[in-house]
Amino acid sequence: MTIRVLLADDQALLRSAFRVLVDSEPDMEVVGEASDGAEAVRLAKEQQADVVLMDIRMPGTDGLAATRLISADPALAQVRVVILTTFEVDDYVVRSLRAGASGFLGKGSEPEELLNAIRVAAGGEALLSPAATKGLIARFLAQGDTDDDRDPGRAERLDALTVREREVLVQVAGGHSNDEIADRLEVSPLTVKTHVNRAMAKLGARDRAQLVVIAYESGLVRPRVD
Repeated sequence: MTIRVLLADDQALLRSAFRVLVDSEPDMEVVGEASDGAEAVRLAKEQQADVVLMDIRMPGTDGLAATRLISADPALAQVRVVILTTFEVDDYVVRSLRAGASGFLGKGSEPEELLNAIRVAAGGEALLSPAATKGLIARFLAQGDTDDDRDPGRAERLDALTVREREVLVQVAGGHSNDEIADRLEVSPLTVKTHVNRAMAKLGARDRAQLVVIAYESGLVRPRVD
């Protein structure tokens, strides 16, 4: 199946470069280009996009607002957003994930990283670049270690998870893939996928990226300083 990709960036030169890269792959094609967030939302629906490469800073409706609109629209439930920006800082990472993004990459990423991000997002997984992951952890480290920093509502929702689902959630928050988690817990990748899907359903998470946020906000996972 061909992955239908929508490009959303206010810089035409960058869109052209991304189009050449994406269209060079046999399993994906660019189905549209948007220069602002409002146009991205409209084209995502019209062109039935699978993945939107979304810039954050655009005139009018920015990338974060557009991502929230896409995530909130039941008609766009199949659309996955990968934030692609030069501003790879912790606040943007957290805001992007909360808006519903499935991935976050810096524009300085290698071409293969970008193509992999598209495939990962289209497959229903979540992807964060190393710098974005570091920023996400730093964001929660900055909150401190008191109970007041936790989200009581989400902490209570964790009660619905089984012991194994909690174990899997901890591994997901650590950035591990299904195969890696399977090796660590000595179960099959299919079993891991089942636990991840059940955890998402119980916690109301759109995808794995939001599971990461929930794991930190609920206090289930606390970053450690090496």
